[in-house]
Amino acid sequence: MPENHFGEQVAERYDRGTAGMAVGPLVDFLLERSGDGPVLELGIGTGRIALPLSQRGVRVHGIDLSEAMVAKLREKPGADAIGVTIGDFATTRVDGEFTLVYLVFNTINNLTTQDAQVACFENVAAHLRPGGCFVIEVGLPDLQRLPLGETLRPFALSETHLGFDEYDVVDQGLISHHYNRTEDGTFERWSVPFRYVWPSELDLMARIAGMKLRERWSGWNREPFTRESTKHISVWQK
Repeated sequence: MPENHFGEQVAERYDRGTAGMAVGPLVDFLLERSGDGPVLELGIGTGRIALPLSQRGVRVHGIDLSEAMVAKLREKPGADAIGVTIGDFATTRVDGEFTLVYLVFNTINNLTTQDAQVACFENVAAHLRPGGCFVIEVGLPDLQRLPLGETLRPFALSETHLGFDEYDVVDQGLISHHYNRTEDGTFERWSVPFRYVWPSELDLMARIAGMKLRERWSGWNREPFTRESTKHISVWQK
């Protein structure tokens, strides 16, 4: 079982930190590919995506390692319509077949080895109906802006939140360091390890699992994926 970096302190502030993110286009994108459902969310967390999708009439089940994050989901209206299984989404199995499995907001990077990421694709394929789709949203490694010889790149600089990514270009490792200002004016540090991954590598993982690339975009409104893109939304089909 991988280490859980999303305990009670993180769960308590998670929704505040993501409150400004528009989820409408994301939900629309998933809804168009869900067919007659049900769908499975890997890393369901506090239900930021699952709840509005469920409210649109989609049957949603989720897998998450963090009981604290799921507890926050359970406090929200409509959560009783969503089933959740606690476990590692790379290997945890749930009953039934799904028309869509999705993994958004860079969550594939929480699997910090290539073997774990491959296992995730294989687990997804085992849950999908024939013709079903797997959707991933993940940022592209920002190595172009990494100064020569440096390993740290800032990604958030404000009075309440400082963020720095620390890269390990040998092992495709990435540690995101967050410094969040507390009510007493001090800063609390939270560091999370990731493994960054390239689109071509994900395509190969999908192929290993018996899926093929159907579409790739740079945003939820189907913006073209180009050399200037900072992230990609990819859809593979079983």
